[in-house]
Amino acid sequence: MTSLSPVNPDPAATTAAPEPALRRDHPFSRRNLVRTVMGGYLPLLVATLVVFLPLLWMVLSSFKQSGEIVTTDLKILPESLNLENYRTAMTTVPFGQFFLNSTIVTLSGATIKVLLAILTAYALVFVRFPFRNFIFLLILVALMVPPQVSILPNFILIAGIGGKNTLWGIILPGLGTAFGTFLLRQHFRTLPASILESAEVDGAGHWRRLWQIVVPVSVPSIATVALVTIVTEWNDYIWPLIITDRPETMTLPVGLTLLQNNESNAAGWGVLMAGAVLVIVPILIIFAALQRYIVAGLTQGSVTG
Repeated sequence: MTSLSPVNPDPAATTAAPEPALRRDHPFSRRNLVRTVMGGYLPLLVATLVVFLPLLWMVLSSFKQSGEIVTTDLKILPESLNLENYRTAMTTVPFGQFFLNSTIVTLSGATIKVLLAILTAYALVFVRFPFRNFIFLLILVALMVPPQVSILPNFILIAGIGGKNTLWGIILPGLGTAFGTFLLRQHFRTLPASILESAEVDGAGHWRRLWQIVVPVSVPSIATVALVTIVTEWNDYIWPLIITDRPETMTLPVGLTLLQNNESNAAGWGVLMAGAVLVIVPILIIFAALQRYIVAGLTQGSVTG
């Protein structure tokens, strides 16, 4: 009789043993709570305190007398809400004129910047013309060049055409915004082409397509560009400091320097803090009004078509 050799089982036929299911931690377990606090809430709290505490200290110091600021017995809260520092800040220098100048420069400059960004971004996306991609590349290069590089050529140009100590001399050199053009161009590329094609079939030209279709659906991105532009124009310091040396044409940030020169002693810290509060309050109000558009505008502009 012939002996039968044992048959080796087919490896493919064998069924692998099921792997044990991964055990997930309970949402309120100690491990998950530590991860959440250390990886989320703690960094957020630290970042918030780094930004918020200096602002809080500035506001509280604006109500303090000089003896409460320069002292070894430091107290966080002021002894009383004294508005004398604010009255001194607004009467020592022409604060009203500074505020008017900043308002004119910010509104004019921001409006022109946003309009140019909208028109340029629309042209880069929906208008066919030679070297379109090359022009966009130049805009990207402009984003990488620090603005301080152009201060000297701008000063020579503006002073040469009589723009020194004028508001238009402050506004003119910064009318182009590479950031706004880039953000709006990226957002315009995400718009469905079928909407614009149907409008073109109905006889709508570029101007109607821009203002009746593109702009209404791009409000969050446009509001984001407007907010960034307004903050930049309001807080601009270097260029207005260089191009103006008369109080009649100074903006608020430059006016704070004039206030600091007049209140150079230790007793003037409360006055300086009051002046700084008056400078940032309008921006905080604008930010509060437009902040709901920021996240939506940035996320819309970050998606490419």
